[in-house]
This record gives sequence, structure tokens and C-alpha cells, in this order.
Amino acid sequence: MEKKQVSPELLQAELLPTQKEQIPPLQKRQIDSDDDAKPQTKRARTTQLTSKPVRLTRKNLALFDKMGQKKKKNSNPSDDSGSTKTISTTPPTNLDDIRKRYAAPRATASPPESVYEGYINRVEGAGNEATMVIETSGKLLKEYNDKGYSRAFNRSFTNALPNAGYNDGLSAPQPDFVEGLEKQEFRLFQVADHIPGATLYKDDPRSITLPQIAGEWKGPAEDMREARVQSAYDGAALVYVRNQALAYIGGSDPPGHAEITTFTTDGTNLNLYAHFAAPSEEDEDILEYHQYPILSMNLIGTYQGYKDGRRKLKDQLKEYWKQQRNSGPHPVAEEVPSLPAPGIEPLDVYEAYEDDGYE
Repeated sequence: MEKKQVSPELLQAELLPTQKEQIPPLQKRQIDSDDDAKPQTKRARTTQLTSKPVRLTRKNLALFDKMGQKKKKNSNPSDDSGSTKTISTTPPTNLDDIRKRYAAPRATASPPESVYEGYINRVEGAGNEATMVIETSGKLLKEYNDKGYSRAFNRSFTNALPNAGYNDGLSAPQPDFVEGLEKQEFRLFQVADHIPGATLYKDDPRSITLPQIAGEWKGPAEDMREARVQSAYDGAALVYVRNQALAYIGGSDPPGHAEITTFTTDGTNLNLYAHFAAPSEEDEDILEYHQYPILSMNLIGTYQGYKDGRRKLKDQLKEYWKQQRNSGPHPVAEEVPSLPAPGIEPLDVYEAYEDDGYE
């Protein structure tokens, strides 16, 4: 598939080990395509780091209009807060919580071994990347009986804000997969009017908006290092728009806290990464984007490995779906009450599809 441009520096990064739980830090790297370019003028940071994570559910976003009126005149949600870098180094501060979530026992039955054998046959028969996506996505991803929650495959982020720091000189991100709430679900707040890039696609009333997960596929014998670099770019894009949305309502995630996930797979191996941004230790006006490996699994080596990898990805997808469909979101701050949002149904109204009685 035709993919987006990625800087040569990122393509030179080494492939992460796939069988070790603890993976050593990677060298710093930056998305900027020209290391010798003149540095940008630094700007004062417009957000304050808080002690609590914030969930970008529809109800929280319904507060934007009211809270935005209280912000200072010089506060600009599109301000990228200075130069940016994308690096893979330190773990997120909530790494233990992330791993506990992945280790939680499943509530549904596992697929029978015949499904695993069929999956191997599909992977071995896929001759290119497009076929691999089609043959494996139905087994690895989830489907939802939910009109306002959708997904897209290999679609460029045509509404991404150019030269926002993480993407200077690069074409727009174009992940193989992304899913999230549609634009019209933010009924009480025209998110596209206030948060540049929050809606992924121009001139699309059903555009996916403020997603929290994206994925990259590779075909047989293709370079998984490139998939990791592409997912780093995808993750930085999702972190960027999340931070802009939180900045608009006067908040942020705690320093080092990861709420964005990406995955890469070639049908055989599955890798999941956590993404977050934090001020540089060397210069607090420089924002660094981090990609940290959470787990790597072989999907075809053993039946158990297939079940575990499939479950962990599906559970993460379901967790994001539940967060954004939750009828009782966490408040942005203690003094800001949750507001009712007309037209929003409680979570139990929406049922996720299961595969023949199992997930």
C-alpha cells in the first residue's frame, strides 16, 4: 500500500526484540526531516500538568464551550508549545496499570483450536500486505453494533494540522487502521471548530474524531521496523490532538501518562505500544513524543500464543470503546461537574459483536 513519508532517521532505528518482556530503551530520534534546520522559536507552554488522567468522552467534550470562555485570551489550542521530538525511551508512568489491564482474565470463551488453524492458513496464504490486512483483521479486531463508532483502513489524515512539530515536513499520517467516535457524536460541541485536526478527515460529517488507537500491517517478508516507525508517527499524531483538546479545556494528562495505543502486525507477530508526550529533561519548552513497547507476541507459534495475542488486542480495543461510550466519565477537574448530554445512551445499550459466542 502507498504509505506516508517517514524521515530517514526513523527508518534507521533498530527493530525491538520480540520475545523479551522487558525491552531496553531505544535511542532518541526526531521526526523532523532536517536535523540542521534552524530551530523554531520557543513558545511558553499553555497547559498545566495535572495529577489525574482525563478521558475524552462525549460528555467531557460537551463542556468545551462553557469552559473555553473562561480561558485567557492568549491561550491557543493550536499552539504546539515549541519544538517537538519523537523518541522511544522511558516507560509511561502508568506502565504497571497498563500491564495489569492486559493480564486481566478474559470474561468470554476463547476461540476453538480450529479457528487458530484457520488463521495460520490465512496468514501463510497471504501474498501481500493488502491480502494480509483482509485475511487477519476480521480475526484480530472487534466489531460493534454501534452507529456512532466506526473504523477506517489506510485512509490519510487529510485534516491533520501541518507543521505541528511532530510532523514538520512530512506527509499526513495514514495508518492502516484507526477507530473511534464519529464527528456527529460530539453533538453539543463542534469539535472541528475549536481543535485543529481533532476530526481526521476533511469534509466528512462522519469523520472519526479524537481516536485513541491505530494499527499498522506488513505483508510477508516485509520490514517490521518500518511498521514500528509508522506506528510511532501515528501515535504522535493521536497524542498531539488529544493534548490540544485537553489544553482547550485547561487540563492535561499527568506527566508521562499514556492513553494512546498503537499496534503493528504481519499476521505472525503482534506488537503493542503506548504513546505519550512529556517536556524534555534538557529543555522544558521542547515536547518529546514517546513510543514504548508494551508487549510482543507470536500469533502462529502456538495455540496459546494466538489466544493470548488476540485477546490482548481485542481487550484494548474494547476498553477504548467503553471509555468513549461510558455514560459516567471522569470529570476534568474537581470543580467541574459532569453535564448530561442529550442523545447519549448508557453503555449497556450498545453491544459489541462476538465471534460465534467467543471473543
